Amino acid sequence: MTEVAVIGGGVVGVAVAAALGRQGHDVTVLEKNAKLGQEVSARNSGVIHAGIYYPADSIKAQTCVEGRERLYARCVKAGVPHRETGKLIVATDEEGESKLEELRRQGMTNGAGALEILDAAKVHEKESRVRARAALWSPRTGIVDVHMLVRSLAGEAENFGASIALCTTVSDIERLPNGWRLHTVSDGEPFALDVPVVVNAAGLGAEGIAAAAGVDIDRARWRLHLCKGDYFSVSGLGLLTRHLVYPVPGVLGLGTHITFDLGGQFRLGPDAEYVPRVSFNIDEAKAEGFAAAVSQFLPEVTVTNLSPDFAGIRPKLQAPGEAFRDFVIEEGTPHGTPGMIHLIGIESPGLTASLAIGERVARMVNSLR
Repeated sequence: MTEVAVIGGGVVGVAVAAALGRQGHDVTVLEKNAKLGQEVSARNSGVIHAGIYYPADSIKAQTCVEGRERLYARCVKAGVPHRETGKLIVATDEEGESKLEELRRQGMTNGAGALEILDAAKVHEKESRVRARAALWSPRTGIVDVHMLVRSLAGEAENFGASIALCTTVSDIERLPNGWRLHTVSDGEPFALDVPVVVNAAGLGAEGIAAAAGVDIDRARWRLHLCKGDYFSVSGLGLLTRHLVYPVPGVLGLGTHITFDLGGQFRLGPDAEYVPRVSFNIDEAKAEGFAAAVSQFLPEVTVTNLSPDFAGIRPKLQAPGEAFRDFVIEEGTPHGTPGMIHLIGIESPGLTASLAIGERVARMVNSLR
């Protein structure tokens, strides 16, 4: 009998399933798509963050730093392709330069590693094509093959006996005396699954799952705001950088930055735009704005080097104009859903934090026994 149903087969969902499997739980993962990790997990920069940006007492900071260490260790042990590239956060004007020390202090408090502020000459030594007044050097930042990571975690979960049901949508949720009945549709066929514990790791759909279970979304302040980020690939410039290069962060995100994947493809992005619905179309006209933003620190990049790559959607709890919002990782009793653990607003650094989130959820499930 399934003890725990995990709704959502992104990197966080399969990390939860693997952690629960290690603890001896019988787990079923319900994923609406034909493959795992096809939405938020696959449509991002694939960056392993060091843990610089988040308030020290936040869940984001705690799970990012713990998750970073767990993730690097797992990649080595399981043979998941990755690279500890390091990152420069560059300042191109006096205002940006004044923020670097604040970022360094925040990152050091969080445990982000040996952060160092570099002057213009040292920036040039690291990246000859980058122009900046100064930069914050983060050696613990890296990149990972997200698809291989998801596959590795799913494989581990299955080795512990987990079942993974693809093409399976949760259509309704019914409260039982000792748990939950999940009404699902799998490949067009209805099926009801009765379970004592449910983990809501549905990403972009997490708000809807919580609401279907009876949570008052607005009262809980769990309403999600879709924030779209577009990426453009860069060509014609050869080896553009050896490290990831970011600007000083803005209000909505980390700014349009230069990243690359393990195959050496360089890309710019993402931008940040609140949207009313999920759409992965890219407006080619944005290329001019992307080039202008990045040319402030990489002047060789022009619009002729850019072409649309892909887009992603962030499930933000932070509404337009609102201040920082943390991850929600909560057992549902205060919200009328006992035995359901809700993961709401798991955006960046969710990939980096995924293994730490999995362990945290496993401890919460154990406390329900």
